[in-house]
Amino acid sequence: MERFLLIAGPCVIENEGVVLKTAQKLRELQEKFPSLKVVFKSSFDKANRSSIKSFRGPGLSEGLRVLRRVKEEFGLPLTTDIHESHQARAVAEVVDLIQIPAFLCRQTDLLLAAAGTGRAVNVKKGQFMAPWDMGNVVEKLRAGGAREIYLTERGVSFGYNNLVVDFRSLPIMKRFAKVIYDGTHSVQLPGGLGSRSGGQREFAFPLMRAAVAVGCDGIFMETHPDPDSALSDGPNQIPLAEVEAIVSTLLEIREVAHRSVPAL
Repeated sequence: MERFLLIAGPCVIENEGVVLKTAQKLRELQEKFPSLKVVFKSSFDKANRSSIKSFRGPGLSEGLRVLRRVKEEFGLPLTTDIHESHQARAVAEVVDLIQIPAFLCRQTDLLLAAAGTGRAVNVKKGQFMAPWDMGNVVEKLRAGGAREIYLTERGVSFGYNNLVVDFRSLPIMKRFAKVIYDGTHSVQLPGGLGSRSGGQREFAFPLMRAAVAVGCDGIFMETHPDPDSALSDGPNQIPLAEVEAIVSTLLEIREVAHRSVPAL
């Protein structure tokens, strides 16, 4: 059985202190759970924000500097998201996995730019996409030369300021590539607080448990030492102190699921 992928970290790079504290805890998790493969995630820019006043991050150059420090000090593989094709090459020099945001999942030039770097690519399924439509996304990536591809479920639009997860999407998308479940963005309430997004953090762990039981290849969760003070997506981020217990339970569920249910 392959190692279970955990993509985790603060939503956005706020400052080095938050990033390094989170990375240290995630490194400890990597050492404690051999069946886990931890990839550190944080964004240098959150281009898709509710308001012009929303915090976006430090930008490409400073963000990559901070991420490089995480790799140097903690030895964790890295991921971050790109929003424009010209960012792919610079980001690929630092990270191991390039993330494509959900709202940009069909942007052909962006997908081809990410694929052309030779790095692994993780595409968030758009809130407007049916799971079977992600087969076309994978086809674009393979045409661009991508070899290691992940698709991430993060919920679909359901009425106003709300998302819902259809767990049928996991085995459907697994026909095309490995599948990650995004436990924290799935409980986001986009624009739910007017000028910023809200969230229902209390539902993140139950939904993650369900996704692991269904058979996902990994979990994406944003985590922060103090989510209530986070500058982006605080209402749906997991407190850093709770991550170890969550991961331990998810690994136990995965072991049982693989033992009793045929592979998808």
